[in-house]
Parts: sequence; structure tokens; C-alpha cells
Amino acid sequence: MGFFDFLTEEIAIDLGTANTLIIHNDKVVVDSPSIVARDRVTSKIIAVGKEASMMQGKTHENIKTIRPLKDGVIADFDASEQMINLFIKNIPALKKKLFTPALRMVVCIPSGITEVEMRAVKESCERVNGKEVYLVHEPMAAAIGIGIDIMQPKGNMIVDIGGGTTEIAVIALGGIVCDKSVKVAGDVFTNDIVYYMRTQHNLYVGERTAEKIKIQIGAATEDLDLPPEEMSVQGRDLLTGKPKQVQISYREIAKALDKSILRIEDSVMETLSQTPPELAADIYNTGIYLAGGGSMLRGLDKRLSQKTDLPVYIAEDPLRAVVRGTGIVLKNLPRYKSILIK
Repeated sequence: MGFFDFLTEEIAIDLGTANTLIIHNDKVVVDSPSIVARDRVTSKIIAVGKEASMMQGKTHENIKTIRPLKDGVIADFDASEQMINLFIKNIPALKKKLFTPALRMVVCIPSGITEVEMRAVKESCERVNGKEVYLVHEPMAAAIGIGIDIMQPKGNMIVDIGGGTTEIAVIALGGIVCDKSVKVAGDVFTNDIVYYMRTQHNLYVGERTAEKIKIQIGAATEDLDLPPEEMSVQGRDLLTGKPKQVQISYREIAKALDKSILRIEDSVMETLSQTPPELAADIYNTGIYLAGGGSMLRGLDKRLSQKTDLPVYIAEDPLRAVVRGTGIVLKNLPRYKSILIK
């Protein structure tokens, strides 16, 4: 450090199954879907992020859309590396530089990740010019992003529902006391909706449409105070093969998602049952914090609250809680030294 500091740029990355967010100079500079589109003939990456997500489900045989991350971990090493590389090159402040600066990165990873998967993330980052790569667990970053002082001798429970995994953790004294990582999250919800539309309405819808349904009228319970309006969905009729349209209500989506949400509830209960008594007493007073895109599902907080008899709070801007926490860690590396995985 010292003289060469001006050659080093610092970035914080939240490598998500659904979205990748990057913070540079305290600002979110990249926020786009984790998707790449590749030309099958030349093996070149044609589009990445929002552009590639527009192509999803609409490609011909020479173009393939890939989601390099599955269940919160890297599934396609090559595609993920090129994706990270392109995202970093798109950061406005780095575009102006003559040569690529060395990067100091903090990247967040799921808490249930294995050593091999951890190394994959690290190597991907080192190949895109990351000189110092630090890893931090997602629930930890989410807690910091929500504004919890994690260094205190006090228990806090975080449930981070992302695209690929749901991370549940009890945090105290800057460490994770007990945690559980379940592979039930946004993607599973989307597949549930696809399956429901096929079995109940004989309508075949794509992933993008299912995602839209989830965002517009997705709900976790059938009794909402402010129910969303019915939505018309277009797709292919499985019986006649013609395109058709049906009206669906949030109650149907609540039914479709019921099983998956039950699994998340059970995991929360299991984590609570493993919590040491002193921390359980703290959680009784502080409640449960929800972060991640999945926590925006209507009525989910209410449903979890009824199941656990605890107050449940949703983070403000839950989609960015994790990356904001990662950014705070990046700014105060010496303070958070103990929670980083080098």
C-alpha cells in the first residue's frame, strides 16, 4: 500500500443468482440481472445484464442465454467470469482510465457454500484483475446493510431471501452463531408459478412471464389487507397449441407458492430451535429482519410473524441491503477484519 494506492480501485460486489450489484465510491454503479447471452457459433458473449435478460426465452438456435449462477453459487465458471469482467468494465469511473486498475474487492457469498465453490468465486475475481479479494457471508452483509451493529453481544436474526438461496442466520459478536441455507427462494417461486399455470390453466408460460406475475400479484397469504388487482397472463394453450390469455388473482399465486414458503418457515423454526437461550431472549425483543428480493412478497412478513410469534421487519430497500452492507465492509476493512474470509 502507499504509493500505488491511486492505481487501486475499491469495489463491493453482490454476486446474486438473479441480480448482480456493484458499489464503487459509495454508489451503486451496476444493478443488472445475472444473465449472459452467448453466440453458439463464435462462443462470444453478445449481451450481458438487462440486454441479455430481454433475450431470455426469445432466442434462436445460435444464441443461448445462460445464468452463470445457480443456487447462489457459480455453475458456469467461464460465463460468470466474462459477466463479472463486463460489469466491471461498465463502471463509469473505470471506463475513463487508460489502463485497467488493480481492484480491491469485497464479494459476498452464501453461508452454506463449500470450499470448492468459495474458491471458484475467488478465482473468478482474481482473473478480472482483483489483487485483494475478500469474501463475506451474505447474512452478515445483509445485517450490516440493514444497520444492525453486529459487533455487539446481542443476538439478531436475519432472513435473506434471494434468487437462488434463502439464508437464515443468528448473528452476535460479529459472528454467525447458527445458520441455515435453503435452496428455496425467488427462482423456486418462479418455477412454482410456471407449474401452477400449466396444471391449473393448461397455459404454458415462460420464466420471464412467471417472474412478472410474481412481482405484480405475488402473495404469501390469501388474506391481504391491500390485495393487488387481477392480472391477465398470455401464453400458449397446451391443449390447442394456440396463444391464449387468462385472468389470475393473487389468491391463486398464494396457493401456488404455499409449499415453498412452508419450507422457508420450517427452516426459520429450525434455526430458532438451535439458538442458544440467551440469544433467543434477544431475538424475542428485537424480532426477525427480512432482506433480499424475496422478502417483498406481499404478506410474507405477516405469515412469518404468525408462525414464529415474533415481530418481523422488512429492510428498507431489501434488494440492496446486502450490497450496501458489503460496501460498508469495504470502507471499514480494519473494523470488519474478523468477519472477512481471506
